[in-house]
Amino acid sequence: VPQTVIIAVHTPYGTLVYANDFKLDNAPTLGDKPNFKRLKALGEKGVKVLIVDSLYADTAMKTPSENIAREMLKDVLLGVNSRGKAVIITTFSSHIARLKSIVELGKKLRRKIVFLGRSLSKYTTAAQTAGIIDFSKKAEFVRYGNKVGKFFKKIKHPEKYLFIVTGHQGEPRAVLPRMVYQKLFDFKEEDHVIFSCSIIPVEANIRNREKLDSALRKKKIRLFTDVHVSGHAFREDLRDLINLLKPKNIIPTHGNKKKLRAMKELALEMGYKSKNIKILKNGVQVTF
Repeated sequence: VPQTVIIAVHTPYGTLVYANDFKLDNAPTLGDKPNFKRLKALGEKGVKVLIVDSLYADTAMKTPSENIAREMLKDVLLGVNSRGKAVIITTFSSHIARLKSIVELGKKLRRKIVFLGRSLSKYTTAAQTAGIIDFSKKAEFVRYGNKVGKFFKKIKHPEKYLFIVTGHQGEPRAVLPRMVYQKLFDFKEEDHVIFSCSIIPVEANIRNREKLDSALRKKKIRLFTDVHVSGHAFREDLRDLINLLKPKNIIPTHGNKKKLRAMKELALEMGYKSKNIKILKNGVQVTF
């Protein structure tokens, strides 16, 4: 997501750094590289508390760059023959960098590009308003759910289009599930459906995606799943952040108990004392 930041809150009692939903991407496809100089300066000045993302603290690697996701998309969109087939792709509506790559690769396919879904419209409009990127001259937009069916009825040659749609988690009211379950789109055998996302690991999403993927396979669609890299720091990114900031205390967040424990284990491995690593429940107050 462009323009996101790690927040440093400076108080008379010390500096608190809040770092959730971050990664250290040295080759972004949109926006700036991390400001390592500023992070190091914060560490040298002194950080009292680091509140930190722990979702992938148990994954022993560095988070791949968004540039890798672009290459994965290139491999699927340009490297797999889709001649005569419809191509439908879905991803996180807020992932402007990913949408930029999809649109640029779609142009290389010489397909007409259409965004379908309210949230895609909302985020792309916000990106334009903020002066980040303007998709309006590169693609058509179908913003509202009640217009999706009418739009597809007008399409005579879907094989000439790249459809970017909502519904990557299988949400029943999003565009892709409605295309499948409400038969808003006439899928043909071996049409391509690309999921440029991971499944957010909560029970409802897992069930919804299992149902959606199964329905697509029954239609003999070519499915391409997990064409994606994470936006969350893996273990080695977390290690680098801690080394830069050198916080006195660490509060692992954004994860279940297993993930929070993995973050604590990393901090212990780096020489922190258990008393300086606080795994807290929501609403609990702590004083440093």
